[in-house]
Amino acid sequence: MKSVTCLALLPFLIACGKNADEKTADKPAPPPPRAPDEVFLNKAQLRAAGIELGTFTRRDLGTEVQATGQIDVPPSHRVSVTAIMGGYVQQLPTLPGQHVARGTVLATLRSPEYLKLQQDYLQSQARIVFLKQETARQQVLNDEDVGARRKLQQATAELRTEQAAAGSLAAQLRLIGLKPESLSATSIRPSVPLVAPIGGYVKAVLVNPGQFVNPQDVLIELVDRSDLHLELKVFERDITKVKEGQDVLFRVPSQGASARPLAATVFLVGKAFDDDGRTVPVHAHLHDTGPDAAATATLLPGQYVSARILTGRTPQRTLPEDALVPGGEVSYGYYQVKSDASGSTFRRFSLRPGATDQGQVAVSLLDKLPDTTRLVIRGAYFLDAERSKGQGGDE
Repeated sequence: MKSVTCLALLPFLIACGKNADEKTADKPAPPPPRAPDEVFLNKAQLRAAGIELGTFTRRDLGTEVQATGQIDVPPSHRVSVTAIMGGYVQQLPTLPGQHVARGTVLATLRSPEYLKLQQDYLQSQARIVFLKQETARQQVLNDEDVGARRKLQQATAELRTEQAAAGSLAAQLRLIGLKPESLSATSIRPSVPLVAPIGGYVKAVLVNPGQFVNPQDVLIELVDRSDLHLELKVFERDITKVKEGQDVLFRVPSQGASARPLAATVFLVGKAFDDDGRTVPVHAHLHDTGPDAAATATLLPGQYVSARILTGRTPQRTLPEDALVPGGEVSYGYYQVKSDASGSTFRRFSLRPGATDQGQVAVSLLDKLPDTTRLVIRGAYFLDAERSKGQGGDE
C-alpha cells in the first residue's frame, strides 16, 4: 500500500522541483562586487542625474603663485625715538595712534647734565674770545720783535684747541635739540625737547612722565604710512616663476570674504631663503590710485594678507567646474569605464585644481589619463554620492 502511495506522489514532487528550478533561473544574478572608486548607474539613474560626457579642453589660462604675508613699510619709514642724553621725562603730550608732523615735540626731558653742557659751551665761547685777543697781542709783539715767537705759537694752538672743543659742544647741543647760537648766560634751561624725526603715526609710547630714560631706551615708535607695500613669502618651488613687474591681487582676511581684492605690483624679489620656512621674500607696491585709493587708506602695517601673484598665461588642460568634486587640497572627477544596455560604470580619479576662468578650471592630474578619455563633465556630485552609498558613506 505504501509503495502505491509513493508512486502516486512522485509526479507531483518532480513538478515542484521543476518549478523551483525555473524560478531560480528567472531570478537575476547579483552584480559582481565593484572597486572602491567605481560606481554603476542604470539607464534610469543616468537620465535622472543628467550625466553628460565630454573630454578635456585646452585653453590659455592665467598662471599664478599663491603667497601669504603682511602689509609693511620700508625700514626708513619706521623709527624708534630715543634720548641722546639720559634724563627724566617731564612732559609727554603724545598718544598712540596720533598723527604727528616732522619736528613735532613728542616729549620734554629734564636733567642737570643739560645745564652742564650749556655752561661748558658758553665758557668755551668766552675763552675763545680771550684767546683771540691774546693771539692778536702776541702777533703784534712778534711783528715788532719784542715778544718771543714761542708765545705766539702757544696762543695760536690754544685758540684752535678751544675752537675744536666749542665745535664739539655745539654739535652735542644740536643733538639734544638746542640751538647753540641762541644761548646766552640768561637763557640756560634744564629741559630739552624730543622732536619727531619723521612725520607719521605714533605706534607706541613706551615711557611715563617722571620716568628716567637712558640713551639706549626707546621712548616712542613712529610709522610713516606714505609708502605701504606688501611683504610676501613665496615657497622655494615657486620662486623661479616670480619676476619684477608682475601684478599681484591680494585680500586682507580681517576685512571679510566679501571685500574685493586689491592690486599691487612686484618691485623686488629676494635673493636669499628664509631658513625657517624655506621661503623667499617678495615685495610689491600697492596701487593707491583710482578705485584702490579708498581701500588702501584703511590698511595698517602688520595686517596679514593672502595674495596671488599673476605670473602669465599658458595653455592648460581644463574641466568645467561641475566636473570637479572638491576634497581639500585634492579634488576628484569621474570617467566612463564601460557602457552597455543595462547602464554605465564610472571610475573616480584624483586631480589638483588650479586657476579658474569663466567656469573652466585648470587641472593637474594625479592619475594618468589620455586627452580622449570620456569624462563626466556634468553630474559628478551625483556620482560621488552614489559611490559613497556603495561604500557605506566612507571615502
